[in-house]
Amino acid sequence: MPYWVRNMAGPFNAVFGRFTFTRYLLASICALSADFALFMLLHRLGASPALAALGGYSGGLVLHWMISTQFVFEMRKPPTHGQRIAFILSALIGMAITMGLVGGLSGLGLPPAMAKLAAVPVSFLSVYAIRKYGIFARA
Repeated sequence: MPYWVRNMAGPFNAVFGRFTFTRYLLASICALSADFALFMLLHRLGASPALAALGGYSGGLVLHWMISTQFVFEMRKPPTHGQRIAFILSALIGMAITMGLVGGLSGLGLPPAMAKLAAVPVSFLSVYAIRKYGIFARA
């Protein structure tokens, strides 16, 4: 949480601290928006879809890290290298969950777009739990 919010006394600070999930959801929406925008830009500039997806995902991950460490999770001290690595690993777990569900559900006959839609909340909630109760639990 930014220093200016941490230093505020009163009800605002108490209320702000109770909405970790809401802040995480908003951070995820921002990161997904940046991911998609960067993906579209890179693809339009001639990158292959896979390379554009990697670039977009990476950019979204960096933005998510910045938002998470400043506004989502209460950081009493600067993030450690271990937290940075764990954050990236949690993103890879989310990507693996998504890929597994999309592949499995598509294999069962569900259209790929519907399979992706079904995978989003599972991946989102899994990664949120890893970050809240693991990576930033003692932050």
